[in-house]
Amino acid sequence: MKRASKITNSVLDLIGNTPMIKLNKITKDLKGKFYTKFEGFNPGHSTKDRIALHIIENAEKLGILKPGDTIIETTSGNTGFSLAMVSIIKGYDCVLAVSSKSSLDKIDMLKAMGAKVYVCPANVSADDPRSYYQVAKRLHDEMADSVYINQYFNNLNIEAHYATTGPEIWEQTEGKITHLVAASGTGGTISGTAKYLKEQNSDIQILGVDAFGSVLKKFHETGELDPDEIYPYRIEGLGKNLIPTATSFDLIDKFEKVSDEDSAHRGREIALTEGIFAGYTSGAAMQATFQYAAKGEFDENSVVVVIFPDHGSRYMSKIYNDKWMQEQGFFDTQKQAQSEVEFIK
Repeated sequence: MKRASKITNSVLDLIGNTPMIKLNKITKDLKGKFYTKFEGFNPGHSTKDRIALHIIENAEKLGILKPGDTIIETTSGNTGFSLAMVSIIKGYDCVLAVSSKSSLDKIDMLKAMGAKVYVCPANVSADDPRSYYQVAKRLHDEMADSVYINQYFNNLNIEAHYATTGPEIWEQTEGKITHLVAASGTGGTISGTAKYLKEQNSDIQILGVDAFGSVLKKFHETGELDPDEIYPYRIEGLGKNLIPTATSFDLIDKFEKVSDEDSAHRGREIALTEGIFAGYTSGAAMQATFQYAAKGEFDENSVVVVIFPDHGSRYMSKIYNDKWMQEQGFFDTQKQAQSEVEFIK
């Protein structure tokens, strides 16, 4: 199915079938051909539209969701927006437990979409009663006729990308893809896409992206959840302080960790070189691509697809805000604000 070119019944008909865009300038010094699957073209501006629609429609088919019910979820922002959007169209209430690490832009967007938002401290353990995981569970227990989506431990998260993202990438590259670079948070995007692509060609390398401060890379390599790996970091929608069952670690060939600072600057560079206004996690995926390239992962015959999971508009108070960048210590003599604004009086 191609992207709609005629009148649609609702914005839900526009989910998926996002474009594959050739990267020209930012990767000019790297070996291989590079493309991005830009999920910012979804109506909710992120890849999470796919799982929100898929999970809700499956719950409806099973009779778990009924008109007037309440959808509850844990989110760093993007999944929440997608669920709120789908809920509006389908007639559900939406209650979201959100990490305090989420940008103010995301929180304001969730409120604008009619969601009830609970902002929970980011830097607490997953089993702390204040964590957004535990708050969502408590709200579900307290609210009658509520359904907890639980994307981190919901295999429908994987299934949504197996059914859509993977086939789209295979078709758009005409089966020539050799490497997939994808951020891993809940793990649904990388796992579902990897499952489909590996079934078509088991030689395709699945390259995960993790954050410093997250446990995923070490768990992938050792099978150990090391609490010493956990510390606060700024990138949203990437990495975890627990192990989501929605991550199929056996399908991921390698992980690379990226820093907050490098990812922020790389996100800005995407905008300035390719004209693609991509989000913080997209910057992380692009930064990991450079790190993989530096380690000799690609050659002249490589066809690399990098998933950019969301849109830059979600980060106007963060990586695209010079004051925020300055406060994080991300500017120095080498990396300064990219342009100045002059007010004419």
